[in-house]
Amino acid sequence: MEVLGLSSSLLEGAVHELSRLPGVGKKTALRLALFLLKLEEHEVESFGNSIIKMRKEIQYCQNCHNISDTETCRICANPERNSGLVCVVEDIRDVMAIEATHQYKGLYHVLGGKISPMDGIGPNDLTIDSLISKAESGTIGEVILALSTTIEGDTTNFYLYKKLKNYPIQISTLARGVGIGDELEYTDEVTLGQSILHRKLFDDSLNT
Repeated sequence: MEVLGLSSSLLEGAVHELSRLPGVGKKTALRLALFLLKLEEHEVESFGNSIIKMRKEIQYCQNCHNISDTETCRICANPERNSGLVCVVEDIRDVMAIEATHQYKGLYHVLGGKISPMDGIGPNDLTIDSLISKAESGTIGEVILALSTTIEGDTTNFYLYKKLKNYPIQISTLARGVGIGDELEYTDEVTLGQSILHRKLFDDSLNT
C-alpha cells in the first residue's frame, strides 16, 4: 500500500507499522520514521530490542495480575504494603494513576476489563474468580471497588459486591470526588487521592 507517495518501500513499511499505534496517523508515523532514520544504528537497535524484549518477557503478577518483570510484582512483594487491603481496578493504567497519588498503601487486583455485554465481555473474561479466592482465603479485610464511574464500571462494581458481600470483608468504593462517567486514568492526582482516603461503604453508595 502506497503511503504519502513515498519512494522507499522500506520507509513505507515502517510508516505503516507505526501508524498502527493508537492516536498515530500517517503523517505522524512518517515523522517518527524519519526521526528514527536519523538516529545512530545502535540507538535504533536498542529501541527495537527494548520493545521486542518487553513483548517476549513481560509477565503478569500471579497474585494481582498486574504487569510485572517477575512472577510477583514489586507492589505485592513489598512487605511495607498492607496485604489485607485490596483495591480492585480495571487495568495497569489505573494502578499507575492510584500509585501517583501516594495515598494508597495496600495491594491491587487487576480485573483486565469491565463487564460489558455490548462488547462481549462477561464475568468469565475477567479475573473475578481469583478475587473470590482471595476473599475465601480470609487474608483480606477490605476490598475497595475502584472502577470508573461509567455504566460498565458501576455494573461491574455491583456484580463484585454481590459476589463478595457474604464474606467477612468490608467492601468500599471511591468517594464521588471522581465525577460520574470519569475514567480513573484521566482524574487528577489530588481528586483521586482524596477519593481513596474518603472512600465509603459500597452498600451505602447504593442508597445515594
